[in-house]
Amino acid sequence: MEKKSSGIAKILPVLFGFFIMGFCDVVGIATSHVKEDFGLSETLAGFIPSMVFFWFLLLSVPTAILMNRIGRKATVQLSNVITIVGMLIPFVSYNFVTCMIAFGLLGIGNTMIQVSLNPLLTNVVKGEALTSYLTAGQVVKAVSSFCGPFIALFAVSAFGNWMYLFPIFALLTLLSALWLMVTPIHEEKDNTQASSVGATFSLLKDRTILLLFLGIVFVVGLDVGMNTVTPKLLIERCGYSTDSAGLGSSVYFLCRTAGAFIGAILLAKLAELKYYRVNMLIAIVAMIVLYFMQSAASILVMVGVIGFVCSSIFSIIYSMALKARPDKANEISGLMITGVFGGAVIPPLMGAATDAVGNQGGSLFIIMICMLYLILCSFIVKKKAA
Repeated sequence: MEKKSSGIAKILPVLFGFFIMGFCDVVGIATSHVKEDFGLSETLAGFIPSMVFFWFLLLSVPTAILMNRIGRKATVQLSNVITIVGMLIPFVSYNFVTCMIAFGLLGIGNTMIQVSLNPLLTNVVKGEALTSYLTAGQVVKAVSSFCGPFIALFAVSAFGNWMYLFPIFALLTLLSALWLMVTPIHEEKDNTQASSVGATFSLLKDRTILLLFLGIVFVVGLDVGMNTVTPKLLIERCGYSTDSAGLGSSVYFLCRTAGAFIGAILLAKLAELKYYRVNMLIAIVAMIVLYFMQSAASILVMVGVIGFVCSSIFSIIYSMALKARPDKANEISGLMITGVFGGAVIPPLMGAATDAVGNQGGSLFIIMICMLYLILCSFIVKKKAA
Protein backbone atom coordinates (compact mmCIF):
# COMPACT_ATOMS: atom_id res chain seq x y z
CA MET A 1 0.00 0.00 0.00
CA GLU A 2 2.83 2.39 0.87
CA LYS A 3 4.57 1.62 -2.45
CA LYS A 4 1.33 2.30 -4.35
CA SER A 5 0.85 5.63 -2.56
CA SER A 6 4.43 6.58 -3.38
CA GLY A 7 3.77 5.79 -7.04
CA ILE A 8 0.65 7.96 -7.15
CA ALA A 9 2.58 10.80 -5.46
CA LYS A 10 5.02 10.74 -8.38
CA ILE A 11 2.37 10.36 -11.07
CA LEU A 12 0.11 13.27 -10.01
CA PRO A 13 2.62 16.13 -10.53
CA VAL A 14 3.47 14.72 -13.97
CA LEU A 15 -0.21 14.52 -14.90
CA PHE A 16 -0.69 18.10 -13.71
CA GLY A 17 1.93 19.05 -16.28
CA PHE A 18 -0.61 18.07 -18.97
CA PHE A 19 -2.88 20.82 -17.61
CA ILE A 20 -0.08 23.33 -18.32
CA MET A 21 0.29 21.78 -21.77
CA GLY A 22 -3.32 22.75 -22.53
CA PHE A 23 -2.61 26.47 -22.10
CA CYS A 24 -1.63 26.78 -25.76
CA ASP A 25 -5.29 26.38 -26.76
CA VAL A 26 -6.27 29.64 -25.04
CA VAL A 27 -4.88 31.33 -28.15
CA GLY A 28 -8.34 30.82 -29.69
CA ILE A 29 -10.23 33.22 -27.41
CA ALA A 30 -7.11 35.38 -26.87
CA THR A 31 -6.96 36.05 -30.61
CA SER A 32 -10.45 37.58 -30.50
CA HIS A 33 -9.51 39.80 -27.54
CA VAL A 34 -6.19 40.99 -28.99
CA LYS A 35 -7.83 41.67 -32.38
CA GLU A 36 -10.47 43.81 -30.68
CA ASP A 37 -8.05 45.59 -28.32
CA PHE A 38 -5.67 46.69 -31.08
CA GLY A 39 -8.03 46.93 -34.06
CA LEU A 40 -6.24 44.24 -36.09
CA SER A 41 -7.29 42.96 -39.50
CA GLU A 42 -8.26 39.29 -39.81
CA THR A 43 -5.02 38.62 -41.71
CA LEU A 44 -2.82 40.12 -38.99
CA ALA A 45 -4.84 38.48 -36.20
CA GLY A 46 -4.32 35.15 -37.96
CA PHE A 47 -0.62 35.34 -37.14
CA ILE A 48 -1.28 35.28 -33.37
CA PRO A 49 -1.79 31.47 -33.25
CA SER A 50 1.27 31.19 -35.52
CA MET A 51 3.41 32.66 -32.74
CA VAL A 52 2.41 29.69 -30.58
CA PHE A 53 2.57 26.82 -33.06
CA PHE A 54 5.45 27.85 -35.35
CA TRP A 55 7.96 26.69 -32.73
CA PHE A 56 6.88 23.07 -33.12
CA LEU A 57 8.51 23.17 -36.55
CA LEU A 58 11.79 24.58 -35.28
CA LEU A 59 12.20 23.10 -31.83
CA SER A 60 10.60 19.64 -31.54
CA VAL A 61 13.59 17.62 -32.74
CA PRO A 62 16.22 19.90 -31.10
CA THR A 63 14.28 19.60 -27.82
CA ALA A 64 14.50 15.80 -28.06
CA ILE A 65 18.27 16.11 -28.51
CA LEU A 66 18.48 18.52 -25.56
CA MET A 67 16.43 16.11 -23.47
CA ASN A 68 19.01 13.39 -24.08
CA ARG A 69 21.63 15.68 -22.54
CA ILE A 70 19.90 17.31 -19.55
CA GLY A 71 17.15 14.78 -18.80
CA ARG A 72 13.38 14.72 -19.11
CA LYS A 73 12.47 16.37 -15.82
CA ALA A 74 14.94 19.21 -16.38
CA THR A 75 13.48 19.80 -19.85
CA VAL A 76 9.95 19.97 -18.43
CA GLN A 77 11.13 22.44 -15.78
CA LEU A 78 12.86 24.59 -18.39
CA SER A 79 9.60 24.71 -20.32
CA ASN A 80 7.78 25.81 -17.15
CA VAL A 81 10.22 28.68 -16.60
CA ILE A 82 9.82 29.88 -20.20
CA THR A 83 6.01 29.71 -19.90
CA ILE A 84 6.01 31.70 -16.64
CA VAL A 85 8.16 34.46 -18.16
CA GLY A 86 5.94 34.58 -21.23
CA MET A 87 2.76 34.88 -19.20
CA LEU A 88 4.10 37.74 -17.07
CA ILE A 89 5.31 39.95 -19.96
CA PRO A 90 1.91 41.25 -21.23
CA PHE A 91 0.72 41.76 -17.66
CA VAL A 92 3.66 44.08 -17.00
CA SER A 93 3.33 45.87 -20.36
CA TYR A 94 0.27 45.25 -22.53
CA ASN A 95 0.65 46.08 -26.22
CA PHE A 96 0.61 44.18 -29.49
CA VAL A 97 4.37 43.52 -29.46
CA THR A 98 4.42 42.17 -25.88
CA CYS A 99 1.41 39.96 -26.66
CA MET A 100 3.22 38.47 -29.65
CA ILE A 101 6.33 37.89 -27.50
CA ALA A 102 4.17 36.26 -24.82
CA PHE A 103 2.52 33.90 -27.29
CA GLY A 104 5.92 33.11 -28.79
CA LEU A 105 7.31 32.12 -25.39
CA LEU A 106 4.14 30.15 -24.67
CA GLY A 107 4.74 28.28 -27.92
CA ILE A 108 8.39 27.57 -27.08
CA GLY A 109 7.47 26.33 -23.61
CA ASN A 110 4.60 24.25 -24.99
CA THR A 111 6.79 22.65 -27.63
CA MET A 112 9.30 21.62 -24.99
CA ILE A 113 6.73 20.22 -22.58
CA GLN A 114 4.92 18.25 -25.32
CA VAL A 115 8.19 16.62 -26.35
CA SER A 116 9.40 15.83 -22.80
CA LEU A 117 6.34 15.19 -20.61
CA ASN A 118 5.16 11.93 -22.20
CA PRO A 119 8.64 10.35 -21.87
CA LEU A 120 8.83 11.59 -18.27
CA LEU A 121 5.57 9.77 -17.52
CA THR A 122 7.24 6.51 -18.58
CA ASN A 123 9.67 6.99 -15.67
CA VAL A 124 6.86 6.82 -13.10
CA VAL A 125 4.43 4.43 -14.81
CA LYS A 126 5.42 0.99 -16.06
CA GLY A 127 3.86 -1.90 -17.92
CA GLU A 128 0.28 -2.12 -19.08
CA ALA A 129 -0.80 0.88 -16.99
CA LEU A 130 1.25 3.25 -19.18
CA THR A 131 -1.34 3.48 -21.96
CA SER A 132 -4.08 4.34 -19.47
CA TYR A 133 -2.02 7.11 -17.89
CA LEU A 134 -0.97 8.50 -21.28
CA THR A 135 -4.66 8.68 -22.16
CA ALA A 136 -5.37 10.29 -18.78
CA GLY A 137 -2.74 12.92 -19.56
CA GLN A 138 -4.48 13.81 -22.82
CA VAL A 139 -7.78 14.07 -20.96
CA VAL A 140 -6.20 16.47 -18.44
CA LYS A 141 -4.90 18.53 -21.38
CA ALA A 142 -8.38 18.60 -22.92
CA VAL A 143 -9.88 19.72 -19.59
CA SER A 144 -7.34 22.55 -19.50
CA SER A 145 -8.34 23.61 -23.02
CA PHE A 146 -12.01 23.50 -21.97
CA CYS A 147 -11.32 25.63 -18.88
CA GLY A 148 -9.33 28.33 -20.72
CA PRO A 149 -12.31 30.47 -21.84
CA PHE A 150 -13.87 30.17 -18.38
CA ILE A 151 -10.63 31.35 -16.77
CA ALA A 152 -10.75 34.33 -19.15
CA LEU A 153 -14.36 35.01 -18.10
CA PHE A 154 -13.34 34.73 -14.44
CA ALA A 155 -10.55 37.26 -15.04
CA VAL A 156 -13.08 39.69 -16.54
CA SER A 157 -15.67 39.24 -13.77
CA ALA A 158 -13.21 39.23 -10.86
CA PHE A 159 -10.61 41.75 -12.04
CA GLY A 160 -12.33 43.65 -14.84
CA ASN A 161 -9.96 42.65 -17.65
CA TRP A 162 -9.38 39.43 -19.59
CA MET A 163 -5.57 39.90 -19.55
CA TYR A 164 -5.50 38.88 -15.86
CA LEU A 165 -5.67 35.42 -17.41
CA PHE A 166 -1.90 35.73 -17.98
CA PRO A 167 -0.82 35.93 -14.30
CA ILE A 168 -3.36 33.19 -13.44
CA PHE A 169 -1.65 30.92 -15.97
CA ALA A 170 1.77 31.98 -14.63
CA LEU A 171 0.71 31.07 -11.09
CA LEU A 172 -0.62 27.66 -12.15
CA THR A 173 2.61 26.97 -14.05
CA LEU A 174 4.67 27.98 -11.01
CA LEU A 175 2.68 25.59 -8.82
CA SER A 176 3.27 22.81 -11.35
CA ALA A 177 7.01 23.53 -11.40
CA LEU A 178 7.27 23.56 -7.59
CA TRP A 179 5.27 20.34 -7.27
CA LEU A 180 7.49 18.60 -9.81
CA MET A 181 10.65 20.02 -8.19
CA VAL A 182 9.92 18.41 -4.81
CA THR A 183 8.98 15.08 -6.45
CA PRO A 184 11.93 12.67 -6.79
CA ILE A 185 11.85 10.89 -10.17
CA HIS A 186 14.50 8.41 -11.23
CA GLU A 187 15.37 8.60 -14.92
CA GLU A 188 17.05 5.60 -16.47
CA LYS A 189 20.04 6.52 -18.58
CA ASP A 190 19.42 6.01 -22.29
CA ASN A 191 22.45 4.43 -23.89
CA THR A 192 21.10 4.50 -27.43
CA GLN A 193 22.72 6.90 -29.85
CA ALA A 194 20.51 9.86 -30.66
CA SER A 195 19.66 10.54 -34.28
CA SER A 196 20.58 13.85 -35.86
CA VAL A 197 18.03 16.40 -37.03
CA GLY A 198 18.86 15.58 -40.65
CA ALA A 199 18.42 11.84 -40.13
CA THR A 200 15.02 12.38 -38.54
CA PHE A 201 13.71 14.57 -41.36
CA SER A 202 15.09 12.16 -43.94
CA LEU A 203 12.27 9.79 -42.92
CA LEU A 204 9.97 12.03 -44.96
CA LYS A 205 11.40 10.32 -48.04
CA ASP A 206 9.13 7.43 -47.08
CA ARG A 207 5.83 8.16 -48.88
CA THR A 208 3.70 6.77 -46.07
CA ILE A 209 5.49 8.81 -43.41
CA LEU A 210 5.20 11.95 -45.56
CA LEU A 211 1.45 11.47 -46.01
CA LEU A 212 0.94 10.91 -42.28
CA PHE A 213 3.20 13.83 -41.34
CA LEU A 214 1.07 16.11 -43.53
CA GLY A 215 -1.95 14.52 -41.87
CA ILE A 216 -0.67 15.77 -38.50
CA VAL A 217 -0.09 19.23 -40.01
CA PHE A 218 -3.67 19.41 -41.31
CA VAL A 219 -5.42 17.86 -38.30
CA VAL A 220 -3.70 20.30 -35.93
CA GLY A 221 -4.49 23.12 -38.34
CA LEU A 222 -8.12 21.99 -38.31
CA ASP A 223 -8.14 21.86 -34.50
CA VAL A 224 -6.57 25.29 -34.00
CA GLY A 225 -8.70 26.67 -36.81
CA MET A 226 -11.96 25.51 -35.19
CA ASN A 227 -10.80 26.84 -31.83
CA THR A 228 -10.09 30.22 -33.41
CA VAL A 229 -13.07 30.59 -35.74
CA THR A 230 -15.85 29.42 -33.41
CA PRO A 231 -15.87 32.58 -31.21
CA LYS A 232 -15.66 34.71 -34.37
CA LEU A 233 -18.70 32.96 -35.87
CA LEU A 234 -20.72 33.72 -32.74
CA ILE A 235 -19.59 37.36 -32.85
CA GLU A 236 -20.23 37.78 -36.59
CA ARG A 237 -23.49 35.84 -37.01
CA CYS A 238 -25.11 36.08 -33.56
CA GLY A 239 -23.88 39.40 -32.16
CA TYR A 240 -22.08 37.87 -29.17
CA SER A 241 -19.63 39.97 -27.20
CA THR A 242 -15.98 38.92 -27.29
CA ASP A 243 -16.19 37.69 -23.69
CA SER A 244 -19.36 35.63 -24.25
CA ALA A 245 -18.08 34.18 -27.52
CA GLY A 246 -15.53 32.12 -25.58
CA LEU A 247 -18.43 29.74 -24.91
CA GLY A 248 -17.94 28.42 -28.44
CA SER A 249 -14.39 27.27 -27.75
CA SER A 250 -15.50 25.57 -24.53
CA VAL A 251 -18.25 23.67 -26.37
CA TYR A 252 -15.71 22.56 -28.96
CA PHE A 253 -13.24 21.31 -26.33
CA LEU A 254 -15.96 19.66 -24.23
CA CYS A 255 -17.15 17.66 -27.24
CA ARG A 256 -13.57 16.86 -28.21
CA THR A 257 -12.93 15.49 -24.71
CA ALA A 258 -16.08 13.33 -24.88
CA GLY A 259 -15.10 12.13 -28.34
CA ALA A 260 -11.65 11.12 -27.14
CA PHE A 261 -13.16 9.04 -24.31
CA ILE A 262 -15.62 7.26 -26.56
CA GLY A 263 -13.04 6.89 -29.33
CA ALA A 264 -10.66 5.13 -26.97
CA ILE A 265 -13.36 2.56 -26.24
CA LEU A 266 -14.47 2.08 -29.84
CA LEU A 267 -10.93 1.86 -31.23
CA ALA A 268 -10.35 -1.20 -29.03
CA LYS A 269 -13.00 -2.98 -31.10
CA LEU A 270 -12.98 -1.27 -34.52
CA ALA A 271 -10.36 -0.96 -37.27
CA GLU A 272 -8.68 2.41 -36.81
CA LEU A 273 -8.56 3.30 -40.51
CA LYS A 274 -12.29 2.62 -40.98
CA TYR A 275 -13.06 4.66 -37.84
CA TYR A 276 -10.89 7.48 -39.22
CA ARG A 277 -12.74 7.53 -42.56
CA VAL A 278 -16.25 7.46 -41.07
CA ASN A 279 -15.46 10.27 -38.62
CA MET A 280 -13.89 12.50 -41.27
CA LEU A 281 -16.88 12.01 -43.58
CA ILE A 282 -19.18 13.12 -40.73
CA ALA A 283 -16.91 16.12 -40.10
CA ILE A 284 -17.11 17.19 -43.75
CA VAL A 285 -20.93 16.98 -43.72
CA ALA A 286 -21.04 19.00 -40.47
CA MET A 287 -18.74 21.66 -41.97
CA ILE A 288 -20.97 22.01 -45.05
CA VAL A 289 -23.98 22.51 -42.76
CA LEU A 290 -22.03 24.99 -40.62
CA TYR A 291 -21.54 27.22 -43.68
CA PHE A 292 -25.26 27.99 -43.65
CA MET A 293 -26.05 28.11 -39.93
CA GLN A 294 -26.97 31.50 -38.45
CA SER A 295 -28.35 30.75 -34.96
CA ALA A 296 -26.08 30.23 -31.96
CA ALA A 297 -27.63 26.85 -31.13
CA SER A 298 -27.14 25.44 -34.64
CA ILE A 299 -23.57 26.77 -34.84
CA LEU A 300 -22.66 25.22 -31.48
CA VAL A 301 -24.23 21.87 -32.44
CA MET A 302 -22.19 21.66 -35.67
CA VAL A 303 -19.02 22.82 -33.90
CA GLY A 304 -19.63 20.17 -31.24
CA VAL A 305 -20.09 17.45 -33.87
CA ILE A 306 -16.82 18.45 -35.56
CA GLY A 307 -14.99 18.48 -32.23
CA PHE A 308 -16.41 15.08 -31.31
CA VAL A 309 -15.61 13.23 -34.55
CA CYS A 310 -12.17 14.80 -35.05
CA SER A 311 -11.00 14.15 -31.49
CA SER A 312 -9.27 10.83 -32.21
CA ILE A 313 -7.78 11.63 -35.63
CA PHE A 314 -4.46 12.92 -34.29
CA SER A 315 -3.87 9.79 -32.21
CA ILE A 316 -4.87 7.48 -35.09
CA ILE A 317 -2.43 9.16 -37.50
CA TYR A 318 0.28 9.12 -34.82
CA SER A 319 -0.30 5.41 -34.21
CA MET A 320 -0.31 4.62 -37.94
CA ALA A 321 3.04 6.37 -38.33
CA LEU A 322 4.61 4.38 -35.49
CA LYS A 323 3.29 1.13 -36.97
CA ALA A 324 4.64 2.06 -40.41
CA ARG A 325 8.22 2.36 -39.09
CA PRO A 326 8.45 0.64 -35.68
CA ASP A 327 12.25 0.50 -36.07
CA LYS A 328 12.34 4.31 -35.91
CA ALA A 329 9.81 4.92 -33.12
CA ASN A 330 11.75 7.72 -31.37
CA GLU A 331 12.45 9.58 -34.60
CA ILE A 332 8.85 9.16 -35.79
CA SER A 333 7.58 10.57 -32.48
CA GLY A 334 9.73 13.69 -32.84
CA LEU A 335 8.72 14.10 -36.46
CA MET A 336 5.00 13.84 -35.74
CA ILE A 337 5.23 16.43 -32.93
CA THR A 338 7.00 18.71 -35.42
CA GLY A 339 3.84 18.49 -37.53
CA VAL A 340 1.99 20.43 -34.82
CA PHE A 341 3.34 23.54 -36.58
CA GLY A 342 0.22 23.17 -38.75
CA GLY A 343 -1.36 25.32 -36.05
CA ALA A 344 0.92 28.13 -37.22
CA VAL A 345 0.17 27.78 -40.94
CA ILE A 346 -3.61 27.43 -41.13
CA PRO A 347 -4.82 30.48 -39.08
CA PRO A 348 -3.01 33.08 -41.25
CA LEU A 349 -4.53 31.45 -44.34
CA MET A 350 -7.92 31.63 -42.63
CA GLY A 351 -7.41 35.31 -41.86
CA ALA A 352 -6.40 36.11 -45.44
CA ALA A 353 -9.39 34.17 -46.82
CA THR A 354 -11.76 35.95 -44.43
CA ASP A 355 -10.44 39.37 -45.45
CA ALA A 356 -10.77 38.36 -49.10
CA VAL A 357 -14.44 37.34 -48.91
CA GLY A 358 -15.47 39.69 -46.10
CA ASN A 359 -16.81 37.11 -43.63
CA GLN A 360 -15.84 33.98 -41.68
CA GLY A 361 -16.93 31.78 -44.58
CA GLY A 362 -13.36 32.25 -45.81
CA SER A 363 -12.01 30.64 -42.63
CA LEU A 364 -14.43 27.73 -42.93
CA PHE A 365 -13.29 27.17 -46.52
CA ILE A 366 -9.65 26.79 -45.38
CA ILE A 367 -10.70 24.33 -42.65
CA MET A 368 -12.66 22.38 -45.25
CA ILE A 369 -9.45 22.02 -47.31
CA CYS A 370 -7.80 20.49 -44.22
CA MET A 371 -10.68 18.02 -43.91
CA LEU A 372 -10.53 17.07 -47.58
CA TYR A 373 -6.82 16.28 -47.30
CA LEU A 374 -7.44 14.15 -44.22
CA ILE A 375 -10.13 12.06 -45.89
CA LEU A 376 -7.97 11.74 -49.02
CA CYS A 377 -5.00 10.66 -46.89
CA SER A 378 -7.06 7.88 -45.31
CA PHE A 379 -7.64 6.36 -48.73
CA ILE A 380 -4.18 6.73 -50.29
CA VAL A 381 -1.91 5.97 -47.33
CA LYS A 382 -0.13 2.64 -47.67
CA LYS A 383 -2.04 -0.31 -46.26
CA LYS A 384 0.91 -1.29 -44.09
CA ALA A 385 0.42 1.87 -42.01
CA ALA A 386 -3.07 0.74 -41.09
